[in-house]
Amino acid sequence: MLSPFPGMDPYLENRLLWHDVHQRLAGQISRQLAPRLAPRYVARLATRFVTSVPDGQEISILYPDVDVTPVRQPPPEPLAGVAVAVTPAPLTLTSVSPEQLKLITVELHDVAQGRLVTAIEILSPVNKRSGKGLDEYRAKRETVLSAEVHLLEIDLLRQGTRPPRLVGLTPSDYFVFLTRAERRHLTDVWPICVRDSLPVLPVPLLPGDDDAPLDLGHALRTIYGEARYDLSVDYNQPPVPPLAEQDTAWAQTLLADVKRKT
Repeated sequence: MLSPFPGMDPYLENRLLWHDVHQRLAGQISRQLAPRLAPRYVARLATRFVTSVPDGQEISILYPDVDVTPVRQPPPEPLAGVAVAVTPAPLTLTSVSPEQLKLITVELHDVAQGRLVTAIEILSPVNKRSGKGLDEYRAKRETVLSAEVHLLEIDLLRQGTRPPRLVGLTPSDYFVFLTRAERRHLTDVWPICVRDSLPVLPVPLLPGDDDAPLDLGHALRTIYGEARYDLSVDYNQPPVPPLAEQDTAWAQTLLADVKRKT
């Protein structure tokens, strides 16, 4: 089963699915690049853990049935020899604790010396949330670029702040950012609309070696079919977050055509 959308499927941005999408996409990118890199380079998956506290929207998604529950207060029953009864709590609430998130970076290393040449980051909501999450990610990307490593950032989430601070960045649904080690003050940008196909991207290597091609669309289509996301997505409902007004009618027509053909 293929996604009905020509490029990024906005239904995969749902917080209940995204963690799985993130990990599968990183693995598929590594598998796609591996034969194109050998024998001079290898692709490895690097894992790091970050602590995240769900925001208000995430709480409503992760705990859809949470409600404020008033507690009936029965008539007090005095204890033997005691005139005062314990007062029951008037409310019972669900507590939300910080969660450990596993984030994966695809790292390309040269075989001869084992040095990191290129880092491929697939952004997650925690990377784009204003505050600690965004600050930590921006600090990480500065560390990577200071080490003269190429950085390819894939942002397939419409919500949140874009981590690169770029002059003149125009609005778009999705982005890919490529900052090459030898010109870290410049970033190549691919703005991607929800109606667009995903691009084939250049993955830079060491000087003298050609860029390796990364077919982002093929990678996403592959994991969509392998994971059978169609069984988890309800295309009869609007995506979360919702599409922009100008794209809603287009998506409804697209989904209606797909439904009619199946």
